[in-house]
Amino acid sequence: MAILQFATQALKNLFLPPVTTSYPASEIQYPEGSRGHVEIDIDNCISCGMCVRSCPSNALAVDRANATWSIDRFDCVACGFCVDKCPKKCLKMVVGYQTPEFEKSVATYKKSEEQLKKEAEAKAAAAAKAAEIAKQKAEAAAKAKAEE
Repeated sequence: MAILQFATQALKNLFLPPVTTSYPASEIQYPEGSRGHVEIDIDNCISCGMCVRSCPSNALAVDRANATWSIDRFDCVACGFCVDKCPKKCLKMVVGYQTPEFEKSVATYKKSEEQLKKEAEAKAAAAAKAAEIAKQKAEAAAKAKAEE
């Protein structure tokens, strides 16, 4: 009886189109609702750590001193909480699968040198502006005190 069922199914399959895709000849169609994986635009990251605090699996790490952002892809559950919490929207979920690896590793991203220079210049300009405002306030206070 089993042979008859097998033969019937085999004959049907001869005249039906294949049920598999011809990957890599054709593009992969990811299922609807597929979450994919997290990617970062590191030059827009302000290293606030909101993503780290919202990650339920503790897969993320931010080092402000070295301007690095790290993710342990094996621990990440692709929930998207970090993407939702990012104030600068530099994190995004990309549809697709991660490349398989032989060893458990942590992906670390570092800001570019020119971005670090821009941030240092902006910080110096803000400090100079704050010093100028403080100087103006002190002069105004001294002038008001002298008029009394």
